[in-house]
Amino acid sequence: MFQQFNPQNKDLLVNINGKLVHRNEAGISPFDSVVQGGDAVWEGLRLYQGRIFKLLEHLDRLRDSGLALAFQQIPSQEEFIEQIRRTLAANQMSDGVHIRLTLTRGVKITSGMDPRLNQSGPTLIVLAEHKPPVYSKTGLTLITSSIRRFPPDCLDPKIHHANLLQSILAKIEANNAGADDALMLDHRGFVAETNATHIFIVHSGTVMTSLAVACPEGITRATVLELCKKHDIPSWEKDISLTEVYRADEAFCTGTMGELASVVRIDGRSIGRGRVGPMTERLSTLFCRLTETVGYKIT
Repeated sequence: MFQQFNPQNKDLLVNINGKLVHRNEAGISPFDSVVQGGDAVWEGLRLYQGRIFKLLEHLDRLRDSGLALAFQQIPSQEEFIEQIRRTLAANQMSDGVHIRLTLTRGVKITSGMDPRLNQSGPTLIVLAEHKPPVYSKTGLTLITSSIRRFPPDCLDPKIHHANLLQSILAKIEANNAGADDALMLDHRGFVAETNATHIFIVHSGTVMTSLAVACPEGITRATVLELCKKHDIPSWEKDISLTEVYRADEAFCTGTMGELASVVRIDGRSIGRGRVGPMTERLSTLFCRLTETVGYKIT
C-alpha cells in the first residue's frame, strides 16, 4: 500500500493564503509556526462527484482544534469553503480527490516557541490531490507498535494537530516489520488506533471500537457508528485489549484517506478467516452508498 506518484498531480496548483502556485514553487516561511514546532491543525477531506463528505463536521473539528491551541485568528467556514472551491476549480477537480487542509498559527517575527512571537497569521494551506482511497480492499496487515498514544493529561487527542511524530515512529516500526500499518495502544495497554486510522473489531455480530480517550474524534469512525445504529447493527465503544483483537471475527480500519479497509493479520495472527469479512463488506457498501448521495456541493 506504499503510495506512488500520480502523474495527474504533476502540475498541481497549491493554495497558500489564497495564492495559487505550482507545486514546485509552493513554499512557506521558515518562520512559520508549522516549521518551527509543528504548531498547526489540519483536516483530510474527500471529494466525491463534486461533493465533500462531512465537510462542515471537518471544519468544526478544525476550528475546535485551533481554539484549543489558542489561535488568535481562525477563518470562518465561508472563508475555508471559498479557498477550497478556488483550489478545486483551478485544478479542474470534481471527483476522486483528497484535500489536505492545514491551518498554522502563522509567521513569527523571530524563531522561538512563544506564541506571542506570532504577529502575522494564520497561514492557510489547501492541498488537493487526485488520490483514490489508499488502502488495499483485500486486507491489511498490522503489527503492534512500541510507541504509545498520549493520554488526555499529556496531550489531548481531541486536538487534531500537525505534530505527527508518534505516528511516524510507529509507521517506521510497521515498515521495518513488513506490515502495512501499526496498531497503537494507550498508556494502559488498551487499543487506541493505528498510526493513521481508527480500528474496529467484530465479534459475534457486534461491532466494537475503542473509546475516544487516546485517539481523535474520528469523523469516519462516527459515521460507521451512525450506520450501525441506523441499520440495527449492534455496536459498542469500549476499552479493547489485544487479546480481544486477536480473537475477533473481523477487523477493519476507518479514515478519510482510506475509507473502510479490512485488517486480516495482526502480529502474525490471522484475524477471523484471514480475509475480508461479511460485516466489513456490509459496512463498506453502506458507507459507499452514503458518500454517493451525501456531501457539501462544492464544484
